[in-house]
Amino acid sequence: MTNIKEEEKANLIMSLRSMGIISHDVLSALESTPREIFIPKHLSHYAYENRALPIGFNQTISQPYIVALMTEKLSLNSNDIVLEIGTGSGYQTAIISKLVRKVYTIERINPLLVEAKSCFKKLKLTNIVTKTDDGFTGWLNMSPFDKIIITCSLSSVHEDLLFQLKVGGKCIAPIGNNSGKQILKCITISNKREKDNWEDICEVKFVPLIRNN
Repeated sequence: MTNIKEEEKANLIMSLRSMGIISHDVLSALESTPREIFIPKHLSHYAYENRALPIGFNQTISQPYIVALMTEKLSLNSNDIVLEIGTGSGYQTAIISKLVRKVYTIERINPLLVEAKSCFKKLKLTNIVTKTDDGFTGWLNMSPFDKIIITCSLSSVHEDLLFQLKVGGKCIAPIGNNSGKQILKCITISNKREKDNWEDICEVKFVPLIRNN
């Protein structure tokens, strides 16, 4: 079974390369992270297919291509401090944690966060800090961040969140419009906020960010 998984993983990495993922560091992080531990056991045979999968509570684990794309677009550095909104199963968190100094990650569904923390422990990832919240306004007392990744869709990125980024920092997020279409956007912060650069990357489909009452 292990050999089959390794073959499936190698095929996935080759597929991601063919789809335009070129960062050796990002591909290595995906290759060294066992996706199967982040999904329900009855779905483990789908672990290295390039598809999103349900993880319970009406949430999903993103397809590996989108995980790789979002990670690559952030242009991560080994000294970066990153905020993630939407821990989910913890797979994206684990990938990022292998590339940066520290990840602060927020998840509103506590049972999902408990499972994610168990995965982090299994993989001996010690540079991840978690909390339960909706993450809509970020994590002010841990800011400023070098990068922010939002793994749930929202209609706009709250200004309070963007102000938690350093100048030159990046935020990547799926932004939805009234028609339901979501565009993955990468925002690069300027020292003059009106000159922030907004880049459209591709159309995506994420579960929505839901506010806590």
